[in-house]
Amino acid sequence: MSRILEGIRVIDFGRYIAGPYCGTLLADLGADVIRVERPAGGEDRYTVPVSEHGEGAYYLQIGRGKRGMTLNPTRTEGREVVRRLVGTADVVIVNLPAPALKKLGLDYETLCEIKPDIILTTGSAFGSTGPYAARGGFDTVAQAMSGGMFLSGTPGAPAKSFAPYCDFGTAALSAFGTLAAIIHRMKTGDGQIVEGTLLGTALAFNNAALMEEAVLGLGRQGSGTRGQYNAPTDSFRTRDGWVTVQIVGGGLFKRWANLMGEPHWLEDPRFASDQLRGDNGDIIGERMARWCAERSNADVVSELAEADIPCGELLSPGELLQNEHVVEAAMFQAVDYPGVGVPAPVADHPVRYSKTPVGDFRRAPTLGEHTDEILAELGFDSADISSMRDAGVI
Repeated sequence: MSRILEGIRVIDFGRYIAGPYCGTLLADLGADVIRVERPAGGEDRYTVPVSEHGEGAYYLQIGRGKRGMTLNPTRTEGREVVRRLVGTADVVIVNLPAPALKKLGLDYETLCEIKPDIILTTGSAFGSTGPYAARGGFDTVAQAMSGGMFLSGTPGAPAKSFAPYCDFGTAALSAFGTLAAIIHRMKTGDGQIVEGTLLGTALAFNNAALMEEAVLGLGRQGSGTRGQYNAPTDSFRTRDGWVTVQIVGGGLFKRWANLMGEPHWLEDPRFASDQLRGDNGDIIGERMARWCAERSNADVVSELAEADIPCGELLSPGELLQNEHVVEAAMFQAVDYPGVGVPAPVADHPVRYSKTPVGDFRRAPTLGEHTDEILAELGFDSADISSMRDAGVI
């Protein structure tokens, strides 16, 4: 069966998460993605180390499905390799500020001189315009600037998401944009720049709160895990753990009130809408907390599920890996990697397709695993390759 992006070649110069995971999603769909790293390896290869050689968990996730080569693009010989690579490519991925792209010869104008219909997918903290364009940044910076950390914490104690949602969100949106650019090129023959930003992603995800502030000026403060737009929406302690519940809409609130033995609350003007329930979340949350405290996790989840009320146990990473739904729904693929003692649970492609399944993952490449193979495809002979390796170009 032909895969969706079969025949598309992507050169991935990405770093850390936002660029490389964009390439990963394209590789999942069948693109030939060539990951280019410095000869000593990129920093992201060694983040959250899990192998005996220091390779990290992030790398096992974002390197899957790719071929890997090493290259120093600042050297003259390295520039020639880049030129030949780009000449065979449909997409180049680089998540660096615009000045760095120019320095490395990976800016759009330079790439177009090599391949006029190239698609350049870039990612940075702040984008190519505005006073912060030359600044670098990471996921936490975007979380902080977006207002998300302020509203996720409590007054005087901001809190960030442990999972880097700005990075992964930017990667997913960049992959979406790249697919759109591929479709555009199929129609017109023209390439273009696809630009994702960490701050742009964070603002999109937090946009409702920002609009509310602009229109109403409420000056909301953080409330931890308690929601402010509906109730009960929070994490609650049970006799043996924690559960989280989210009630949105009148129908759900009616089922919840009846389950709590509080049907009269359905006529209470304080609880007449989602927002009013959110405004009075302390009252509603206290009732839910008392109900949960009398029951075990299993009982709470069972009774809420029977009443068709969304809920879930608050799981540790270890508990999640053993969760019956996660296991039965095959939400991870077990992938071997040299030097890792057990198969690593790599999260499956996050979208499922009825006619073009992604299939089994190919493990992330070891450092420079496919360098010789790729260079040979580009027309370099064994003597050229040996000379470049001796000179530290690869």
